[in-house]
Amino acid sequence: MVTYTRDGFPGQRMRVLPRPLVTSATQSGLTSRLLVTDAGYFPHAANHGRSRPQGAREAVVLVCTDGRGWCDVDGGTVPVRVGQALVLPPGTGHLYRADAGDPWTLWWLHATGSDLPDLLAPMAGGSRRVVDLHDPARVVHLMEQVVQALERDETTPSLMAAAGAAWYVFAQLGADRLAGPRDEAGPVQRAREYLLEHLEEPVRVPDVAAHVGLSTSHLAALFRQATGGGVLDYLTRTRMARARVMLVTTSRTVAEIARSVGYADEFYFSRQFRAVSGVSPSSFRKASRAEQVH
Repeated sequence: MVTYTRDGFPGQRMRVLPRPLVTSATQSGLTSRLLVTDAGYFPHAANHGRSRPQGAREAVVLVCTDGRGWCDVDGGTVPVRVGQALVLPPGTGHLYRADAGDPWTLWWLHATGSDLPDLLAPMAGGSRRVVDLHDPARVVHLMEQVVQALERDETTPSLMAAAGAAWYVFAQLGADRLAGPRDEAGPVQRAREYLLEHLEEPVRVPDVAAHVGLSTSHLAALFRQATGGGVLDYLTRTRMARARVMLVTTSRTVAEIARSVGYADEFYFSRQFRAVSGVSPSSFRKASRAEQVH
């Protein structure tokens, strides 16, 4: 039987809250919604590993910044590489360990609270335990903020600061999971680029699907999973975002702006703009200029 090292790595940082404090902090207030109970940084963690057949009491997040590791979970083994995070919900049996030849460097945390089910929902299911980080530096910065807050002390303000940074970690991981693998050449990313390049032209979803080499239904499913909405809804909102910028930063007429974002009919553009932005283009421009004056 292999014996793994739990901690004690040169240069490590680690904080673990005492159980009585965890009990009291989870009973009321913001920390009842999310509480970081343990957090740390393990550099070049040779022979590091943990076996929890019944899982941990809290959710566990491991962010790999160097080397690699492995995790036995959900009846299979998944690799964890640089720029990825391993997310294990409470009660999920697992064995994770550093690679023997190229041991990982980790930022990690454990968290509990009533917000966890919603925060973990995008990462549910076997192969979804490992998340490709689209902006690893941002997630690492947030993880470091968690550790720094707990290193400060164990007062309520520090626990709240750690919880706030951890909430953003989970939200970013969920967003990255929904956006799909970190692949600039992926079909959803190529579809987005196509839409951006054709804002001034009529766009049909079958044309976008053909451009990325998928059926219309397959693209629609992938796009909705990644963005939470349909292809045309994404196009409309992108066009309206571009229009809002031009209304504030240029003196172009509404008709000119409408044409520049793909609408030959100024009145149809205005209806779409109101549906997305809540006001007409003229009212939006007037309100924005008034704010700049004051």
